[in-house]
This record gives sequence, structure tokens and C-alpha cells, in this order.
Amino acid sequence: MARHFKLTADGGSRGNPGPAGFGAVVSENSHIIAEIYEFIGTATNNVAEYGGLIAGLKAIHDLDDQATVDVCMDSKLVVEQMSGRWQIKHADMRKLAQSAREAHSPSLVNYTWIPRDENSHADRLANKALDAQSGGHDKSEPVAPRQLNYLTERLKSAEKPTVLHLIRHGETVLTPSRKFSGVGPLNPVLTDTGRAQASAVAQAAAKLGAEVLIASPLNRTKQTAEIISQSTGLTINLDEIWFEMDFGYWDGLSVEEVKAQYADDYDKWLTDLTFKPAGGESWEAITARVESALSKILSEFPGQTVAVVTHNCVIKAAVAICLGAPIESVFHMDIGPCSINTLLMWPSDGLRAIRGVNQQSN
Repeated sequence: MARHFKLTADGGSRGNPGPAGFGAVVSENSHIIAEIYEFIGTATNNVAEYGGLIAGLKAIHDLDDQATVDVCMDSKLVVEQMSGRWQIKHADMRKLAQSAREAHSPSLVNYTWIPRDENSHADRLANKALDAQSGGHDKSEPVAPRQLNYLTERLKSAEKPTVLHLIRHGETVLTPSRKFSGVGPLNPVLTDTGRAQASAVAQAAAKLGAEVLIASPLNRTKQTAEIISQSTGLTINLDEIWFEMDFGYWDGLSVEEVKAQYADDYDKWLTDLTFKPAGGESWEAITARVESALSKILSEFPGQTVAVVTHNCVIKAAVAICLGAPIESVFHMDIGPCSINTLLMWPSDGLRAIRGVNQQSN
């Protein structure tokens, strides 16, 4: 009788691209039977994540080539691509996906996305691989200067990056008082001021040369995108991956009201990146989601110019990710309504750069 295994896998890159490694955990009947980790040199997060998947599937295939497998990963990109729900347009990613299919029969493998905190064992192994190679995370030679030189070389190269314009929606009734406005039932629409802001950014967007227009499905982003669509002639593609952060029971409250009613929770939210208001979303979770959203754009639209109408916290997380900054840096950013925030991503290895933040069109 064929055996059944669970595989959790992860990968990481310190620099993206930078020193990279992966980890994989194979278990059977809740008992761990294999731990795999390896340093793979300079690579991106996505390449490292695929590395963990492939290594784990190969190990399982050696144990039983007819085994069924439940793969659980916190990389939405890998899970969605291997499940066949996302297109794989980049040639290098297609090769990795094919290697995963060849490692163990795809008909025997099921893929499930899990939150990052449920994948901690594989994550620890990936970091163990990196630490064993570098002698620890705090290396005397920092990554940043190397990346700056690398970016300069890339900007001088002939490779065409994916240009991503992240556009925040226009003003709603909650915006002037900076009240929390997530994905809750309030779902506010644009005010007259918000529509005027959207009209102004639509005129600017028409000059950006965008080939694709994507929007979060919430009212305020859809309405902003509709005005941009009228100006650009682009069809709107709605995608929930660009939803705003979920603030749970804080939705509709001002910072002052949250401090007064939930003081301890507010302090935790500022200092504990895993904390989430009841029914809400942590900074760690939204960072993982935005990471997946960026990877999805790069995978589906290599070398193209894409405009995405999205939200304040999503844009802040994207900027932090592209800078390689700690997520706490979001508390030092101000992203205005209908501002344009431009990122560059190179298809060959996923290198990211910031071209402009909080650019105003009015």
C-alpha cells in the first residue's frame, strides 16, 4: 500500500537576490522522518522556495515513488503556480516548476498555502543553511553595498524590468481623520474630493504607458480604477490579493479611539509584528501576502508596465519589501490618496528597486 507524506518547505534569500538557502521537512503520520536544508549560493526568495519543494519531493520519491503527498508552504506563488491556478510566464520559473513535477508524479501531490507561522520548522532549516554558510546572520560584510552596485549594473543593462505603479485609491469619508479602513463591512465609497483626486491621477496614469490595470475589489479602489480605465482604455482586472490590511474590530475607528478602547492591543500592534486585532491581519501576514502579490505580477507580466489600484498599508509593505527594510519601517511612511508609487522588478532574478514613492498627481 502506498504511503502518505506531509511536506513543508521554505526558502529564503538575504538580499533577494543574495545568499540563499532552503529547508524541507518530511513527515509521516505526524512523525518527522527527514529534515533537509541546503545553501544554494546567490538566488531569489522564489528560487530558494522552489528549491525546498524540489528537494522534499525528491526525498519522498526515493522513499516511495507511489506515495501521496500534501505539500504545505507559505509561498502563495509556488502553491498557486504548482496548483495550476497562476500562469508561469517567466522561463526560469517554468523550469523550476517542471523540475518539481519531475521529482514526484503531480497526480500524487496536493498543494496548500499555510500562514508563515505554521511553516516555522522549514523556515528554521532554511536559515540554518544560510547561517552555516555565512557564520551567522550578522556578517561583517553587509549585503546592502553589494546590492547597490548590482542595481547600478542592472540599470545599465539591456534587460527590461517589469514596471509596477501602485496607486492608492482616492479619499473616502474615513480618510481625512485617518480612521482605520480595512476590508470590513463599512467598505466606503469615494467622496467628491476622492473622485476629483481619481480624475487627476487618471490623467497622470494615461501617461505612464501601463499595459495592464489591476484593482483591489473594494469600493474605493474599484471606483478609482474605473476612472483610470476611462482615461487609459484599459480593462480592469480585480484581484483580492491587493485587498487592504484587515483591521478586525478596529475598522472605522480613529487611532485615538483605538488607543482609548484597546490600548494594550494598539501597543502590541506597533511592536509585535505577529499580533492581529480580533478577526484581523498581522503585519507579518500582510507582508507575506504582498510578497506573493509582487511575485505574481513579475511571473505573469515580465517586462511589462502594470498599474495596480490598491491601499495604504499594502503600498507601505511593498515599499519596505523592495527596500529590504524591516517591516517596522511602515510606521515611517506616508502614502497619500491617489499617489503613484513606482517599483521596478527584473524578470531574470526578481531584483527589485524603488523608482518613486508618494508621487502626487494634483
